[in-house]
Order: sequence, then structure tokens, then C-alpha cells
Amino acid sequence: MPAPSPLTIATQSVQRLVKEEGYYRKELAQQSERVQKLEAELKDAPETGDGNAAFMLKQEQKAVEETRAVFAPLHERIAEAVRRLEEQTATAESEGAAEEELAKAREALKLGRDLEPSPV
Repeated sequence: MPAPSPLTIATQSVQRLVKEEGYYRKELAQQSERVQKLEAELKDAPETGDGNAAFMLKQEQKAVEETRAVFAPLHERIAEAVRRLEEQTATAESEGAAEEELAKAREALKLGRDLEPSPV
């Protein structure tokens, strides 16, 4: 099996980073939902429970902040990967690369460029 071309490597890099960003968005949504649920439970019944709810809320809020902190560096990595893919696409077009490979690269470029701004 031949080694993947630089264009294929760059394409897969952008796809992987975009997918990773999607997972972090999903994780952030789940964590935020848990925080809201814990806040509602504490607000409704602050005196009941085992006293662990406030600690759990603090831990979940910390997890949300840690997840939010991931987005800025991740978006920088995506922007760099998109830049590299643009360069590889231009090189591959001038060298007459396979159209299928170029189509996948263009699709990955679109995914990388069309990302929503990071949730903050």
C-alpha cells in the first residue's frame, strides 16, 4: 500500500480536528445541562440532601470552564490545518492530482472554514 500523499494527510488532519471540535461542543452542552440541573436542585431545596450538591455543582462548573478553555487553541490548530490544506491543494492542482482527492480536500476546507465561533 503506498504512503498517503501530503494532500490526503492534510485533508484528514482538518477532518479530524473538525470532528474533535464537534465532540467538545457536545460535551460542553451536556456539562452545561448538568450544571443547570444541579443549580435548580440547589435552588429548590438548599437544605436537603447530603451537603454534597454544592461540591458537585462546583466540580461541574470547573469542568465546563475547562472544556471552554479548549476551544481557543483548538480553533487555532484548525486554522493552521486549513492553511496547510490550502497550500497542499494548490500544489496538488498544479501537479495534476486525482480529482477525487481534490474533491475531498475541498470538502474538508469548507468544513474547516465554516465552523461556528467558539462557544464562550
